[in-house]
Amino acid sequence: MRKLAAALDANPMSLYHHVPNKEALLRGVATMVGARFRTVTLEVAPWQERMRLLATDFRTLAHRHPNLMAYSFSQPDFIQPEDPFWLALTAVLDAAGVPQSEIPQLAALVCAVVIGVMIAELNGALHRWSNLHPPASGGDGPTNEGFGEDRMFRLVLDTIISGLESRLTADHAGGREGRPPQNSRRASGRIPRQLRSPAARREGETPGNSVLDMAAGFDPEEQ
Repeated sequence: MRKLAAALDANPMSLYHHVPNKEALLRGVATMVGARFRTVTLEVAPWQERMRLLATDFRTLAHRHPNLMAYSFSQPDFIQPEDPFWLALTAVLDAAGVPQSEIPQLAALVCAVVIGVMIAELNGALHRWSNLHPPASGGDGPTNEGFGEDRMFRLVLDTIISGLESRLTADHAGGREGRPPQNSRRASGRIPRQLRSPAARREGETPGNSVLDMAAGFDPEEQ
């Protein structure tokens, strides 16, 4: 708060006429930056392409404001129902044919995976983990220096999209075999098979403002 006041050439106490505390300031900055997220508008494109563009744009925003994003990702209420990212993500899942009743859960899982990967990128953990060797290799194996973070992020997206495609294909196949397809868009209280425990699957189941602008460049950990 003192550094922000110095940048504004103002008395530190005057900031509290605009925000009640540092936490509110940081949340305001996060909301302001999040509003700049470029919403995917390619409604005519395949849902897979829209998913890739959405996640890539979100990653670009995170790398543009790494300190702010690292702070924001630690807040459980970082993503709100009206956020552009959440609205775009749920729209993509709807276009893919995910049942309405399952969209919130699958969107939450996609957010958790993508944000988890971005946290590991921002703090350097992903680079370190990708160069760990199994004990049997004696640490003498080749490094993954050429396996950069961009490529790893594409691999994450490939995995997410492939998983959704397999799930939707299985659902359609179930419908053709006479069972009601899970992507029929009818609300259902049934827990998706992939989210159940192995035991449950086996039991009788068929397989299947200016202050905010100035604050945007500050590292929360230094305040």
